[in-house]
Amino acid sequence: MKTPVRLKLSAMMFIQYFIWGAWYVTLATYLGETLGFAGEQIGRAYGTTALAAIISPFFVGLVADRFFSTERILAVLYLLGAVFMWYASTLTAFGSFYPVLLLYTLTYMPTLALTNSLSFRHMDDPGKEFPGVRVLGTIGWIVVGLIVGTLGLERSAAPLRIAAATSALMAVYALFLPHTPPGRRGTKVTVRDVLGLDALKLMKERSFAVFVIGSFLVCIPLQFYYTFTNLFLNELGVINAAGKMTMGQMSEIFFMLVMPFFFVRLGVKNMLLIGMAAWTARYVLFAFGNNGPLVRMLYLGILLHGICYDFFFVTGQIYVDRKAPGDLRAAAQGFIAFVTLGAGMYIGAEMSGRVVDAYTVAGVHQWGRIWLVPAAMAGVLMVIFAVLFQDRERTEEPPAMAARAAGGRA
Repeated sequence: MKTPVRLKLSAMMFIQYFIWGAWYVTLATYLGETLGFAGEQIGRAYGTTALAAIISPFFVGLVADRFFSTERILAVLYLLGAVFMWYASTLTAFGSFYPVLLLYTLTYMPTLALTNSLSFRHMDDPGKEFPGVRVLGTIGWIVVGLIVGTLGLERSAAPLRIAAATSALMAVYALFLPHTPPGRRGTKVTVRDVLGLDALKLMKERSFAVFVIGSFLVCIPLQFYYTFTNLFLNELGVINAAGKMTMGQMSEIFFMLVMPFFFVRLGVKNMLLIGMAAWTARYVLFAFGNNGPLVRMLYLGILLHGICYDFFFVTGQIYVDRKAPGDLRAAAQGFIAFVTLGAGMYIGAEMSGRVVDAYTVAGVHQWGRIWLVPAAMAGVLMVIFAVLFQDRERTEEPPAMAARAAGGRA
């Protein structure tokens, strides 16, 4: 891959995740503290990304990959997203805000797969070259988090407008990306292909079935973190909460680099269990931490993000890649993404909002009790998973570890 192409792709990834990080982290604080939305409404707003993750494969597989060049459809999606997000930033009633936010996420979520596929198409060796490009996305997420937190914008509509303005910029930039014609023009693509349903045959093996069901269930308590952490930290009075939350992405980069070392020594099962244990520990730390003498517990909970994400999601992607035959690998990855980032996260968003409302007294959130709910859920699932899941295959050092995390959060 030539240097000019690498620079273009790296800048694309930086802006791509800069847009998402601008609004996603602090949305709950804006909706809860400024607009006065209930917990269930906040959870439902966060569920729009999961709904879009369920729907976007249809768009990418049945439309984008067959009829349009990738850079042009990216330009259209980013432009529409800019309009929807800016309009959403002007709305203050949930009844009008929610459908507009859903329209926005329906334009944004397909760009995750499209930017990845565009990158792969222009790389000589994606396994070696993609991680170095994709890491710029995580850096973009960190940069915008530091900007929003440092400027004290978390309770305002400004993060949404930053996302809208950057999306408009990206719409123009997309037109200068390397030309990428549709990869499946003239081929027949079915709904079964799009959702990776051919991978269902792998469910005949008990260990794979346990993995899929366990991953789906554990994503339900996981969504509590993504939805309510920023609101939680701001209500506790943590200064620059959004900036401090970027420590999670910093730890993610670190643990991504050291994962091969742990993988060959621990194996898939232990890696997954450590990831689940980290989620449980994070919620316990949040439940008993405060913005006083025990503030370090909050910071430690944030720093656990690297283990939480890399040891669970990335290890899971590697496990799926290893278990699936060559002709089913793409289908299997699409299926597990549908089950976890789509269905699991959507149910988690709905449940987290209801739990927050259930433990709200006279308008005050009982955060200690709230965080113990996902802690208990993750802990119980970890024990059940430890008993039922067996991985008897030989563990090998996985190549291009960071590339496995291409489609997930930063």
